[in-house]
Amino acid sequence: MSGSLPFYQKHHRHYDRDYRSKEKESKLSQYQTSSRYTAGSSTSAATSRSSGLNVSTHYGLEASRLSPILKRAEPTYLAVDKDHQIIGYVVPIFRGSQEFGTGFSSREEARVRDSSEYMARRDLFTSGMEMERSEQTSRREAIRETAERISLNKRIHEHGVHFKRMNEDSLMHTPEFVIKPRSHTVWEKQCVRLHCTVSGWPDPRVVWYKNNVAINPVGHGDKYKLESKYNMHSLEINRCDFDDTAQYRVSAMNSKGELSSFASVVVKRFKGDMDESLPSPRHGPVCEYGVNFQTHIVDTFGVTFGREGETISLGCTVIISPALHRYQPEIQWYRDDVLLSPSKWYNMHWSGDHATMTLAHLNKEDEGLYTLRVTTKSGYETYSAYVFVRDSEAEVERAPGAPLDVRCLDANKDYIIVTWKQPAVDGGDSILGYFVDRCEVGTTHWVQCNDTPVKFARFPVTGLVEGRSYMFRVRAVNQNGMSHPSRVSEPVAAMDPSDRARIRGASAPWTGQIIVTEEEPAEGIVPGRPLELQVTEATKNYVVLSWKPPGDKGLEGVMYYVEKCVAGSDTWQRVNTEIPVKSPRFALFDLAEGNSYSFRVRCCNAAGVGEPSDPTEASTVGDKLDIPSAPSKVVPIRNTDTSVVVSWQASSEAKELVGYYIEASVLDSNEWEPCNNKPVNVTRFICHGLMTGEKYVFRVRAVNAAGLSQFSPESEPVEVKAAIGGGIPHASPAPPYGITVLECVFDSMVLSWKQPTFIGGADITGYFVDYREVIDGVTGKWHEANIRSISERAYRVSDLKEKRKYQFQVRAANMAGVGIPSLPSDTFLCEEWTIAVPGPPHDLQVREVRSDSLVLLWKPPVYQGRDLVNGFYIDIKEVDAPVEAWKGVNTKATEKTFFKIKNLKEGGNFVFRVRAQNKAGVGQTSEETEPVIAVTKPGTKEIVVDVDDDGIISLNFECCDTTPDSKFVWSKDYEEIADTSRLTIETKGNKSKTIFNTAAEEDIGIYSCIVTHTDGASSSYTLSEEELKRLLEVSHDNKFPVIPLKSELAVELLEKGKVRFWLQADKMSANGKVDYIFNDNLISQGDKYKLNFDKNTGVIEMIIDSLTPADEGTFTFKLQDGKATNQSSLVLIGDVFKELQKESEFQMKEWVRKQGPHFIEYLGYEVTPECCVVLKCKVGNMKKDTSALWYKDGHEIKADENLGFTEGVLKLEIAQISKKDSGVYEVVLKDDRGKGTSTLNLTDKGFKDLMNEVFSFIANSSTPLKITSTENGIRLYTFVSYYNDLLQVTWHYKDSAISFSDRIKSGVVGEQLWLQISEPSEKDMGKYAIEFNDGKGGLRRTVELSGQAFDDAFAEFQRLKAAAIAERSRARVAGGLPDVVTIQEGKALNLTCNISGDPVPEVTWLKNDREITSDEHCILKFESGKFASFTITGVNISDSGKYSILVKNKYGTESGDFTVETTDGTPDLGVTSYWTDADGNVVFGPNTPKEKMNTTVTGTKTPKRKESVARKLPMEKVGDTDEEKVAVKPKATDSKQTIDAKEKVADQPLTSDQSEASVKPAGKVEEPGPVSEKQPENTEQ
Repeated sequence: MSGSLPFYQKHHRHYDRDYRSKEKESKLSQYQTSSRYTAGSSTSAATSRSSGLNVSTHYGLEASRLSPILKRAEPTYLAVDKDHQIIGYVVPIFRGSQEFGTGFSSREEARVRDSSEYMARRDLFTSGMEMERSEQTSRREAIRETAERISLNKRIHEHGVHFKRMNEDSLMHTPEFVIKPRSHTVWEKQCVRLHCTVSGWPDPRVVWYKNNVAINPVGHGDKYKLESKYNMHSLEINRCDFDDTAQYRVSAMNSKGELSSFASVVVKRFKGDMDESLPSPRHGPVCEYGVNFQTHIVDTFGVTFGREGETISLGCTVIISPALHRYQPEIQWYRDDVLLSPSKWYNMHWSGDHATMTLAHLNKEDEGLYTLRVTTKSGYETYSAYVFVRDSEAEVERAPGAPLDVRCLDANKDYIIVTWKQPAVDGGDSILGYFVDRCEVGTTHWVQCNDTPVKFARFPVTGLVEGRSYMFRVRAVNQNGMSHPSRVSEPVAAMDPSDRARIRGASAPWTGQIIVTEEEPAEGIVPGRPLELQVTEATKNYVVLSWKPPGDKGLEGVMYYVEKCVAGSDTWQRVNTEIPVKSPRFALFDLAEGNSYSFRVRCCNAAGVGEPSDPTEASTVGDKLDIPSAPSKVVPIRNTDTSVVVSWQASSEAKELVGYYIEASVLDSNEWEPCNNKPVNVTRFICHGLMTGEKYVFRVRAVNAAGLSQFSPESEPVEVKAAIGGGIPHASPAPPYGITVLECVFDSMVLSWKQPTFIGGADITGYFVDYREVIDGVTGKWHEANIRSISERAYRVSDLKEKRKYQFQVRAANMAGVGIPSLPSDTFLCEEWTIAVPGPPHDLQVREVRSDSLVLLWKPPVYQGRDLVNGFYIDIKEVDAPVEAWKGVNTKATEKTFFKIKNLKEGGNFVFRVRAQNKAGVGQTSEETEPVIAVTKPGTKEIVVDVDDDGIISLNFECCDTTPDSKFVWSKDYEEIADTSRLTIETKGNKSKTIFNTAAEEDIGIYSCIVTHTDGASSSYTLSEEELKRLLEVSHDNKFPVIPLKSELAVELLEKGKVRFWLQADKMSANGKVDYIFNDNLISQGDKYKLNFDKNTGVIEMIIDSLTPADEGTFTFKLQDGKATNQSSLVLIGDVFKELQKESEFQMKEWVRKQGPHFIEYLGYEVTPECCVVLKCKVGNMKKDTSALWYKDGHEIKADENLGFTEGVLKLEIAQISKKDSGVYEVVLKDDRGKGTSTLNLTDKGFKDLMNEVFSFIANSSTPLKITSTENGIRLYTFVSYYNDLLQVTWHYKDSAISFSDRIKSGVVGEQLWLQISEPSEKDMGKYAIEFNDGKGGLRRTVELSGQAFDDAFAEFQRLKAAAIAERSRARVAGGLPDVVTIQEGKALNLTCNISGDPVPEVTWLKNDREITSDEHCILKFESGKFASFTITGVNISDSGKYSILVKNKYGTESGDFTVETTDGTPDLGVTSYWTDADGNVVFGPNTPKEKMNTTVTGTKTPKRKESVARKLPMEKVGDTDEEKVAVKPKATDSKQTIDAKEKVADQPLTSDQSEASVKPAGKVEEPGPVSEKQPENTEQ
């Protein structure tokens, strides 16, 4: 036998060693270690057939350790290799003529042989009769010895078992039934008790089962009673009825294993013992009612299609008239005229007017004609419809369908025949055979019964354990793989048929007790011959023998040995040497096919082995049952729009026919589908589920246990629906075009082509390819490449010759016929492609054409190149563009076989092509598509996603251009959806929808729909992860609608400490309602709870007057508005509740406080932008006699302009706060209703915080730091809106605090803060900053004194310094001469002014712009370099005019002008003199008192006189007397210069001298001092 496993043992999990039962593994292990047979001891034929078998003859060490008694190893027939892997099986050589025929050992046989030889020599001349008698006597003795030896071995084995159990190391053992329960037959209403005794360690747990359902005494009242004492267990059934007739199983289980035992209970009833309470049967019309019932069955179920594993329901509405209350008709369900009973597969229900039957977990056995029969007292009505069950999806592609209708026949103690029916679907390849599995009832472990598949649909299963029940299933296998297992068979017990008949048979009349007896075995009697031995079944795989036990006594404990003999020989071989069988049935395997055998059987028991039975006639091994012949004359007849009636002539040669299978195929499609999955035993069948308008052909084949027949000839085609287009005849399609080669090897080519432009009005059903050879340009004859049409537009033409050239043509076919062939293709050379890059993609299709986009689909190249294809590139160009205009659409290769091309020019006419790439590079380009115009056609619809009120998500597509033949084809990722487990597609009219059964991540992708027989109507929808998440949220909201809430449940405190729980719903109708719940208890309106629901605003509230400790818990508002619901909860426990309760009590106290004058806002402060501090508080509930008093440090603050009370606000304003304002401030409100106090501590930290806030205002009001130059140096300054003496500022240079010195100083003038750098140099360059300290982060103003800024400032300082020096040293007229002097003629005029300058200036006098000199009339003097005097001794008319004094030195020149006017009048009163101070102001005049004239004039300005002059300027008249009328007017230029000086100083910082001398605010300039008058002695002329 070959050393490799069959494929069905290699590739399926059912055939590994783990799948086998523990019993079989044990036997296999024993065989491999302890088998008596060796390859060397077998004959040459056996050696050749069992090569590789390597076994030993010694017992294993472990076995010898466990038991002191040596056991004979059980033989196995498996062939193993050196790794102990099963590689096949062998047929052992039975030694029927030697040890196994005689039962002798080798020593005994030698003795007998010696004795026989001695007797032969002694009786050499004795007659042959005496020798034969001697041999018979010797054989009897040998058989007796064998029987005694067997008995002795049995006793030794029992002793060893007992010894092993008593061994302390082996105390733990599996359960074992010491006494098994006995079967009983009882009368109705009597009690029965089942007993058993179980041993085992640990103590087993015992469970009782009825028909494999555990018995629960608690759920059945007093029906069952269970007892367990001292390893004795009992089940008592009280008042038995018919339902108690069942098979009962008791199961014992512990940690070492499980064991079961069975017993049957049959409940009988006397014929006359009828329950009088039950209604008597009635027949015919209901005469007592006086009416006849009329039954109508409506709302019926139609022809139904299901798939294995699904659940379907069939239902009808039944109307019975007249309607009587509680009238119960008889409802019965039939399948194929067989009454169905409720089971785990069928569930019947009657609701009073509706009958329903549910088929749970469909199997093909459930296929058939289902009939509902409604029986009343007046008659019955029926309704029937067919149910079709399709095969479930195979686990392995092209695997066969599951077998069906598995049944058990001829059950015995250790032998059962399993039969089944072959499936209709073989997966495209013939079925190699079937595997039978068994499972003991109560377990889930399936054991394979046959190692090699059997082709016969019947198999004898041996090696069963007597008394146990089994279930069976069958699996089919072909070369592709294994089918699903069939539906399991009904349980069947492995027991003697006579015992089964005794259990099921009638018992004797009731005698008051039940006696169960068992025949005691007759000791020491060898059983006789078996009777009526015959071959009941013979196939090429096995032969089944049956016989009857011997009729004499001693049948208890009888077993059988089976022997075989090859026809033509006298050598008998014992088949079951090691394991005698208990059943009078036996299956022989591994017989040589074609050989003839005879068989005989021996009985044996403890007394010995009996005589053999009469041998059977020689039987040849082979199938006795032939496969039936094929049916014939298949005739289809139109029935409905979706069904056809098919009839045929039965098979002429068919033995034991099971039925027929019918298959249908769309004409020329070559795709056959079964019409029925369960064989029908008639010759007429209605095939449902056909496509309207299609043409079908049919074929039939017969089936029996031997297999399936050949198919009948195909029928004539029949049209299921009228022709497309209302009877307009179809035309054959136009020829295909664009034939290209996709791949080429040394003897075949793969071609592709494009669909015809005209398909003839009907769908193309297939293509036919022809080829011809081209030799030196001469073409040969056309040959057909395919006999059957092909549906794809690609085909491999085989059987070509290498290095030859060929041409091809293609024809298309539809239901009207085959069209004309295409033009011959180009000539292609048949040689194997060796290029590294892939071949061209093919079958390009354009979908979803829009104005700016379209979707391009293609199929990958057939020729992959040296490596697999890893991406594709798409090219585009306009139709009229040259070849060079091709450009790529995608820069990165796409791995998919579809691509959405965007950003197209609307109205453009484009063509496309695709290239594939692998690791070697980019391959050949595909054929370009037909031209496509980028335009959205009118009426184009898009896929719309919808979520209905039940939360069902669907994709909807509508097409307005459908035809009667149009179909909606849905695809996912542009592959047609074939698996409907996740999607449900519904099409009605011109609308189609795809419904997501359960939307999940597996459904993410691109969904598209194309409508056939239209002008390319198609659309797509991308379901992304985000979109799926959104749709699921919408689905959940629609399925479980929620009332939207504007706000969740919240709590707030109201006046008087009341607590308000509230929420606001967004939308609620008038029917909305609210449940108020506290700690799962419903709250109602009452004294404690005030409930309110404003349906207009959606505000829901609950008010509690005050909180108590009992209110701690969870508050919930439950809302309901129709289907929509919502709820919101608020948990108030622990610290949260305590805080709320404390606040509620506080609010209550506050309310009491506010009944008198009180503070709404307690005393606080604020700082105004003007840096004023305002203390304020807000009061309420004031009246006229309410007093408000302010206190500071306990002392009342008197009311003045700084106190205020407006609009309930008390204010105290502190204008310029300082340290003296720190203290404790208090406001007291008082009247007859009560007293209120508010205190503000402005000491220490409180005052510091206040001042920091003031400082913050000051700092924020500061202007940016600026740079200016003075004659002394460079000044940095900033202005603030208000300055406080407590303000702390710090000047920084290069981020370090500045240490002040005589050269660098800082100061404050008014609201200006400055830093003066005297005599600056380059060392002073850098970043300067002023920092305001406000107790927080502070504020810093910075300026960069470097670069150009420093250069400009330093240059300006140099200029100002030089200008100041020049200004101080230049010549000037310091005194102020009067503008006009009016003097009487004859008087003497004397004017004196001060002159300054360094060096001493030169003085020149002018009259009318002409220089004058001193003479007697006009005396000019310049004394001490400071005083210049002008004297006219006697004024006359000629002295009138304009006079000027001109002073000059090297730094400058200055002049002073005055006018002298001479008048006639009074006599001469003397000389009028004026004296000025150093600044030119008149000090002494004509009206100056004499005592004042005696005062020495020093020219120094005194502040007091300055202030006086400042209040009285301008002075228009100095003196006016009767004697002297002299008017002196101050110079206008001096006043103007004074005003300009004021404006200039206001815009500039003060000089260092001024800042050191005065702290007055900047911009305030001192006014000129009073006019000094110097009056010399008067001289009268």
